[in-house]
Amino acid sequence: MKWNLRWAAAKRDIWRPSDLLAAFQQVGFNPSLSKVAALWGGKPISVRLDDLDKMCAALNCTVADLLEAEPLAATDGGERETGRQAVGAEDGPDRPVRPTPRKSQGRSRRSLPPN
Repeated sequence: MKWNLRWAAAKRDIWRPSDLLAAFQQVGFNPSLSKVAALWGGKPISVRLDDLDKMCAALNCTVADLLEAEPLAATDGGERETGRQAVGAEDGPDRPVRPTPRKSQGRSRRSLPPN
């Protein structure tokens, strides 16, 4: 995914994280300035859907304006000629080997996760 927060902010004539924070606060979204600066400076690892909704309200944009899908990267670093392909849908003998779970040797000391 490509993160386009700066581009969406620029369309509203917002050029600094502190100005973006003010726009966020107008719609009731109150992150810290350091969080806004992190969102401004690079692609976040995760964004809560509620926060994404508030960002879109503050910038008068859609989620598609903030997040743009990019084609999956090929394993050899080159472009894929066949277009988009789902992860794990590779065919052929030279495809990467998928990891398999280890077989337990007796009783495991780990507990099972809660249901």
